[in-house]
Amino acid sequence: MTFDGRVLSNVSVLAAIIEAGSFARAADALGLSPSGVSRAVSRLESRIGVRLLDRTTRSVTLTDEGRRLYEEISPLMTGISDAVTIASGSSVVARGRLRVNVDAFFSRLIFSPHIRRFLEQHPEVSLELITREQLGDLVAEGFDVAVRFGIPPTSSLVARKLLETRIVTVASPDYLQRNGRPEKPADLENHACIQVRDSVSGQPFEWEFRRGRKTVPVKTSGRLLLTDVGTLLNACLSGVGIAQVKAVGVQDLLDQGLLVDLFPDWPDEKFPLYALYPSRNLPAAKVRAFIDFLSTMAT
Repeated sequence: MTFDGRVLSNVSVLAAIIEAGSFARAADALGLSPSGVSRAVSRLESRIGVRLLDRTTRSVTLTDEGRRLYEEISPLMTGISDAVTIASGSSVVARGRLRVNVDAFFSRLIFSPHIRRFLEQHPEVSLELITREQLGDLVAEGFDVAVRFGIPPTSSLVARKLLETRIVTVASPDYLQRNGRPEKPADLENHACIQVRDSVSGQPFEWEFRRGRKTVPVKTSGRLLLTDVGTLLNACLSGVGIAQVKAVGVQDLLDQGLLVDLFPDWPDEKFPLYALYPSRNLPAAKVRAFIDFLSTMAT
């Protein structure tokens, strides 16, 4: 027998009759007419090919076949009810595995110091952070949410902007002592600049500086080309050269004087941070909780 949704609907009517003790009370509980309840049972009996209930004007009793069927379906109906309760609760309480697609900069320099606090706030969530250079296909790869810098690509994903951060040009005091401090962006052409490869184009990112409506591109060069943000920062801190990074990830190093912001008077090159998730329709509580947490971090 091929299963369809009507079978489950009619089975639920049968269970209601047995639990209520009569067609009339089952009809009240289900919001149906007594004749509608009777037709549902008749359809189920016809589909199965056996009589399930013996009915009189005063009572309703199960046949042997009906009793065996009810004994089999009762725990299943309870399981369905429990599953629905759990699923509906997940829209209110953050719980379950949360798979997050992130880039290395966000994971290492921004979020990692806050992981413990997030897990403490949401004890029923198991967090899985996957570091990727490319966004990929969130739905096909089973991700709940992604966090990415830059303007998101046009897609069916919902994008929520979390913050904007400055791009800062930095060097260590040791590098500046040995090589002098550039006075203007154009002076970088004569300095060792640590290059970062764009994972999309395969070429080093271009450097530019913005102040109001003015944009100044600068051609830089250096003998070190990297893809990893941790290596970039360690190389810059050790005096290898000058680097461009997002301020939100290095503010502590700037405050401690371990890095120097070379051009604070060129503050207007900025990068947005977005949370991306597959659907605006009833996102799970764990997704909302994660995005809200990131918004709190950003303030």
